[in-house]
Amino acid sequence: MNSTRKIIHIDMDAFFAAIEQRDFPQYRNKPLIVGGTPDSRGVVATCSYEARKYGIHSAMPSAHAYRLCPQAIFVKPRFEAYQNASMAIRRIFAEYTELFEPLSLDEAYLDVSHVNLHQGSATLIAKAIKAAIKQETQLIASAGVSYNKFLAKIASDINKPDGLYLIPPEQGADFVAQLPVERFHGIGKATSLKMHSLGIKTGKDLKELPLEMLQHHFGKAGLHYYSISRGIDNRPVNNYRIRKSVGVEITFQQDIKVKQDVIAHLQTLLEKALSKVAEKQLAAHTLTVKIKYHNFVQITRSRTLPHLITAEPALSVIFEDLLKDTEVGRRNIRLLGVTLSSLASKSGQTHFRQMDLFSD
Repeated sequence: MNSTRKIIHIDMDAFFAAIEQRDFPQYRNKPLIVGGTPDSRGVVATCSYEARKYGIHSAMPSAHAYRLCPQAIFVKPRFEAYQNASMAIRRIFAEYTELFEPLSLDEAYLDVSHVNLHQGSATLIAKAIKAAIKQETQLIASAGVSYNKFLAKIASDINKPDGLYLIPPEQGADFVAQLPVERFHGIGKATSLKMHSLGIKTGKDLKELPLEMLQHHFGKAGLHYYSISRGIDNRPVNNYRIRKSVGVEITFQQDIKVKQDVIAHLQTLLEKALSKVAEKQLAAHTLTVKIKYHNFVQITRSRTLPHLITAEPALSVIFEDLLKDTEVGRRNIRLLGVTLSSLASKSGQTHFRQMDLFSD
């Protein structure tokens, strides 16, 4: 175990909703939902803590959120405002360490192992970062401090909002032992249910299983579970993350069915995705189409091309090919998505894995 590292995980509290409440005083101290409207098929992107008291959470259908809290205020996302706030927060990170790894607009890992500020105390550094964020952006952050990424991530969630929690090296293994497996970052609902069926309910239960059994039941993830059940996570903080994919999607207020309409929407989504890729000075080789039917059954189709993907009309032939052996044209569709991956610099200097057509 590398107990000498000092890792901070910063997680902004109700980030999108907090920005809306900051910028619009009439939203403050009220249940606020950022995302789709109740009469749409959208979902909750995030919500204020006042809304969470009603059981509302991110990814919940907006219509369901409305039923839980009819008095809630629904607002559409303003991504430019969120990106501006995120960039301001990252500038603050850079004042403390070059080793910070953004995970999204509202969270990041920081390695402060070799930072001498505040007597080298990671807890004091985290406290100073939280204060700087509040002063600069009027937003509240929670922080977790520990000797690895896994525990720092869990720690940041313990005393939200405005939390600061430390898990020191001598307490790491015991902390994990008492932790329910569904609280482990990276273990979702399906995996936790599988673990429960195997009698694994806590970190202590997980630790008692031999590596071979974990690998048998969970494949490559078995080694990760074996390690974190012992409080071990040697993943470094990467200050340069290569973006693996860029995707856009649309949920229709009314289902669509006509195949040519589907292709037209896919072409529009492709253009938007290509624009996002271009902003990053990247290009893509792999195109993935996502289709969600009216009954929520979802499929994907993917194709990797030998050349860089463009928005030229000839690509409609690729869409036609990807839609073969699907029920497009026969079943109503509620959502379409396009994702670009196998990303490369515009010089094309990267290697990508050849992929065949596949479905989920």
